[in-house]
Amino acid sequence: MFSSLGLFKQTQCPEYPHCSLTPCLFSHDRSAVPQNDGIQQTKTSADRTQQDEEETNGLVGPRKRRRIETDAQGHHLAEKASSRTWRASSSPIQSQEDAQPPTQAFKEHFDALPRTASREISPPSFRGGARVPAKRTASTLDAKQAGATVLQSNVNGAGPASATKKAPLPKVKAPEESLNPRMLHNPPASHAIRLKLLTMLHEQMTRLNDEVKKSEDASQPGLTLSDSELILQALDEEFQFARGSFAIYQNVIKSRIMVLRKMKLTIWKEERSKKIAEKLPKATPKGPSAAKPIVTDLTPAEEIAFVTRLTAQQDGLNKHGYITTMPTETELDTARKGVKSAQGWEQCDRCNTRFQVFPGRRAEDGALTSGGHCTYHWAKPRRPDIVKGENKSRELKYACCDETLGMSAGCTKADSHVFKTSDPKRLALIMPFETTPLSTRDDTPGAVCFDCEMGYSTFGMELIRLTATAWPDGRELLDILVRPLGEVLDLNSRFSGVWPDDYANAVPYDEASPPQKQLPPGESTPHLQIVDTPLKARQLLFNLLKPTTPLIGHALENDLNAARIIHPTIIDTALLYPHHRGLPLRFGLKMLMKKHLGRDIQTGGDQGHDSKEDARAAGELVRLRVGEMWRKMRSEGWVKRDGGFFPPTENEKEGGKGVVW
Repeated sequence: MFSSLGLFKQTQCPEYPHCSLTPCLFSHDRSAVPQNDGIQQTKTSADRTQQDEEETNGLVGPRKRRRIETDAQGHHLAEKASSRTWRASSSPIQSQEDAQPPTQAFKEHFDALPRTASREISPPSFRGGARVPAKRTASTLDAKQAGATVLQSNVNGAGPASATKKAPLPKVKAPEESLNPRMLHNPPASHAIRLKLLTMLHEQMTRLNDEVKKSEDASQPGLTLSDSELILQALDEEFQFARGSFAIYQNVIKSRIMVLRKMKLTIWKEERSKKIAEKLPKATPKGPSAAKPIVTDLTPAEEIAFVTRLTAQQDGLNKHGYITTMPTETELDTARKGVKSAQGWEQCDRCNTRFQVFPGRRAEDGALTSGGHCTYHWAKPRRPDIVKGENKSRELKYACCDETLGMSAGCTKADSHVFKTSDPKRLALIMPFETTPLSTRDDTPGAVCFDCEMGYSTFGMELIRLTATAWPDGRELLDILVRPLGEVLDLNSRFSGVWPDDYANAVPYDEASPPQKQLPPGESTPHLQIVDTPLKARQLLFNLLKPTTPLIGHALENDLNAARIIHPTIIDTALLYPHHRGLPLRFGLKMLMKKHLGRDIQTGGDQGHDSKEDARAAGELVRLRVGEMWRKMRSEGWVKRDGGFFPPTENEKEGGKGVVW
């Protein structure tokens, strides 16, 4: 068997356009046959269809194969065909006497020949990947440059065909997407596997959607999906899984299929309701929320005298992250050896990836960390509320993206990995702890509310903002930005509320400048002052404190460790309002404010928290507890006298028996 080597590519296929062979040896292009002294016109598709019908009905005999004759040099001379074909001379050098006038059959046949497209071809539909431009062919270029072209005969040396512009056609609506996986630059699996998994996913969604149509809630708008909407939702979910990690793609989508297969109608309706709610515009509150007033029945001086009863006992706090004693020199030496042997290798606080840190930058390329980008979930997983009548527990889902635990690598990407250390020995190596010094100043406030914001640097999580307010009036005492000791990796702006622009616009700290006044809601915060080191920020806070000054805050161990402070008199709202399951579990400050005072805080969303707002919120929760405790003590017979609080005497106790206070 010899290879064709393209020998027949200049020969038109006898079965064209009905040829079904994919690797056909012949040409399927009508212009492939060379034209010498004459051209052999082939039948149109309509003629072939009519001939096939006649052969099928027995009207005519079988079709004859065309025979092509060649000369000694291999040039085509003529083509023998059936009597249904006709010849017409088209040689440009043929004399006028030999030329035959065009017949009616020639005109009809010429009109039936295919024409070049007279309008632009619509681009392919966008399937989520990169849009592929249409192929630039001669026909598309002519249509784009000159609109519709009109072919004319080039007789007696006439000029080129004239082109006339055509009115633009209306835009054609793009076709709906089909159940076909969207294109990816680096797909996690082959197209066949992705298509199979996508089909299974679509089948389960269709089953649940059919159940919704049969239920009583079918009339609810948006709850049921059309066929195109089902395909779109299946494509969206599969595309989201495919963009994740290569290693877990099949496990993730198979888990989703199994979840849908076991899912009950009520849970599917909940998912649909959530998606409908996400598309609706969020309503903004028209007025302030109904906040609960704080009534203590005490003067500010009496509140300061009373609040010392709420201070936490130091015994046992070290088990929950509070540093109550200074690390010894032996412990510091052990920690120093451990850090040296680790050679900068840490574990990411967000995605748990092992990476290396280079304080002072790596000499080769100036990098601060290794490991590239960090993909993570910025919120913790939580378990949705149990639906009434459901016996099985619900799956854990991340609050940031509503993804099921283990279904995706993350929804947020950061430039580098970060780490956090809470070991007091390692913290003391970076910046030593210090106990609140004694002070002889008389202008220190009676109690101080305190809050810090932290960001990630090459030394771990460091202090970047420190705020202190007076208690109980809430006036500002100190609010400054702090330059960390290490190079900044991530300011943790989603939570800290500190952005690079804040550092760029900050002004150096000036003790003579008055503290900033509290701004009404809606006004932007002015430029903050900044200090060079956390040591300077800690010293400014020490100027406001004495060892006996109550230091108020929420989850104070984080703030105290960031500033490396050991303070003996603390009032922590996480301890005043404990979790029913005990430490280390605790309620968040936002939840406590909403539950006990009906106030919304930390409403900035992605803009982060405001340490001044958090400090004042902790102080208000303490005032609320002071009022509750004083009313209870007063009902037991306690009295306030000369700025102090005294229990009932024995005579008052005996005389008060049976009396309801």
